[in-house]
Amino acid sequence: MSHWQALADEAARWGELGRTADLWWRDDDAVDAGEPLDRLLAIARDTSMPLALAVVPAKATAALASRVASEAGVDVLQHGYAHTNHAVAAEKKIEIGLQRPAMLTLGELGTGWMALEQLFGSRALPVMVPPWNRIAPVLVPTLPEIGYRGLSTFGPRPRVHPVRGLLQVNTHVDLIDWKGGRRFAGEEIVLDALVASLARARAGEGEPVGVLSHHLAMDAGAWDFLRSLWEKMSRLENVRVRRARDLFSAEVRGQGGRG
Repeated sequence: MSHWQALADEAARWGELGRTADLWWRDDDAVDAGEPLDRLLAIARDTSMPLALAVVPAKATAALASRVASEAGVDVLQHGYAHTNHAVAAEKKIEIGLQRPAMLTLGELGTGWMALEQLFGSRALPVMVPPWNRIAPVLVPTLPEIGYRGLSTFGPRPRVHPVRGLLQVNTHVDLIDWKGGRRFAGEEIVLDALVASLARARAGEGEPVGVLSHHLAMDAGAWDFLRSLWEKMSRLENVRVRRARDLFSAEVRGQGGRG
């Protein structure tokens, strides 16, 4: 049985239960306009798939904002502040950690939000995407206190709401094998991960399953797969690809932005 057939079979299982699986698409590390971004946006536009673009505020350009402004269905999430690693030797890379005073870290995040709001307006959502998908656990409760309504990392979420006022919607399937040469992980591996994530969501509380891409780091195989995936998803029953603003709307709606 092909791996694409396994995906179709999993979708059918959702249908047998009278349920619809939720998927979403997040792309990380956006900073500027250019050919990779154009290629990403073309896939989103050609397949009519909503895209959540995680933007690095300290490096984001006016050209990026101008380019995204012409695209329907693209939401902007905050990707930390400067995507700077503050870990000490032997630690895993992290920006939003405890290596520096918490007030300094949180102040940077606030500055980053103001930059995103100025560049992208209402397209920007008060959702934090920590660089390297890592955030010190003790800092998570501070996010709603400074205005964030959503958190997105990688892997199955421990809870829908890590703390009151904060909704977590993660990604689960990464197209890139970062430890194996920073190349496309391969069709079989990615599809197996997608099917397993959907099956876990079906057995649980229906957690939205996130596909993660990185337009600045993808090789030809990753690009080809990404287009094929969304083309096939547009025809697959019992699966819907959601906009980030809709997934996070339970927390974003009525909040008046970050305030």
